Amino acid sequence: MRIAMLSPIAWRTPPRHYGPWENVVSLLTETLVARGVDVTLFATANSETRAKLVSVCPRGYEEDRSLDPKVWECLHISEVFERGDAFDLIHNHFDFLPLTYSLMTRTPILTTIHGFSSEKILPVYRKYNKRTYYVAISDADRHPDLDYVATIHHGIDLRCFTFRPEPGGYLLFFGRIHPDKGPAEAIEIARRAGMPLVMAGIVQDPLCFDREVAPHLDNRNVRYLGSAGPQERDRLLGEAYALLHPIRFEEPFGLSVVEAMACGTPVVAYRRGSMPEVVQHGRTGFLVESLDEAVEALKRVRQIDRSACRKWVEERFTAERMADDYLAVYRKILSGHKREAHSS
Repeated sequence: MRIAMLSPIAWRTPPRHYGPWENVVSLLTETLVARGVDVTLFATANSETRAKLVSVCPRGYEEDRSLDPKVWECLHISEVFERGDAFDLIHNHFDFLPLTYSLMTRTPILTTIHGFSSEKILPVYRKYNKRTYYVAISDADRHPDLDYVATIHHGIDLRCFTFRPEPGGYLLFFGRIHPDKGPAEAIEIARRAGMPLVMAGIVQDPLCFDREVAPHLDNRNVRYLGSAGPQERDRLLGEAYALLHPIRFEEPFGLSVVEAMACGTPVVAYRRGSMPEVVQHGRTGFLVESLDEAVEALKRVRQIDRSACRKWVEERFTAERMADDYLAVYRKILSGHKREAHSS
C-alpha cells in the first residue's frame, strides 16, 4: 500500500507549537510508517518524518511571511497530483483546494475534512462528492449535503502527555485567541470563580486580544503566555485545575480538550459541536450552556477522578486507534477501486 500524505504548509510537519492539522498529519504518518506502510509525506522542506519526504515549499508560510501562500499552495498541491499515479491512494489534509486537481490522476483521493471555515467552500465539496471520499473528524461536523466513508476522531501520542493525579490551582485557557474560542468568556468564568487564569495560544485575532484579553492581564489573576511548545503544553495542561473551553462555534473536534484529559485534567466546555463526543459529561468534565453553569461546574471538578480522564483518552483518542481506523478506510476504498477498475 503506497500512500501519498498531503499535509498543509502553513506550518512545518510536525509543528513546533501551533498547527493542529499538521500535528494530526504527523501523528498519522509516523504511526503508519512504524507499522510498515509505505508513506510519502508532502510537506514543507523543514518537516521531520520517517516517511519519504517530498517538498516544494521551504518553510511554513506562517513562519516565513515572505512566502506567498497562494503561490506555494499551488506548487505544493500540484506536486502531489503530478505524481499521483505512483500511489495507491492520496490522503488529502489540505482542505478543499486539492479536490480541484483530482481529475489529474486515476488514483483514489481521500479527504479528511478538518472543519468548514465557511459555508462558501461547500460548492467544491459538493462538486467532488461522488468522485472522491470524505472522512469527518466528528459526527457533529458532518454536513448533510455530503457523503462520508467514515467518522474518525483524532488521536494523540500519549507519550507526550504526563498524567498528574493531583490538580493544580489555576484554570487554563489553551487555544487560539479568537472570538470563536471564547477567551472573554474564560476570563469572566475565572473571575466569577475567584481563580487565577492562565492563557496560552497564538493570537489569531489581534483585535480580540486587544479588546477582550489585554485589558485583564495583570500577571496575577490573568496571565497570557503566548503559544506553548510541546514541553510547556504538557506542563500547563497537567498542572491545571481544569481546562476552560467556552467555545462560541460548533467546533469540529478540539485537540486541546483531549490533551488536557490525557494529563488527567478535567474539562469544562460549552455543549457545542463535537464536545459531547469528546468529553464524557460527569466523568471527564462537564458540558455546560452558560457562564453561570460553568462557574457551578467548577465547584464539582474535584469530584472528577483524574485517572478516569486519562483512561477515557487511552480508550478512544490514541494515535494507534486513529491509524487503525484510517487503515480500515484505506482498505475499503482500495478494494472498491480495484473492483471498479476491473469492471471498466
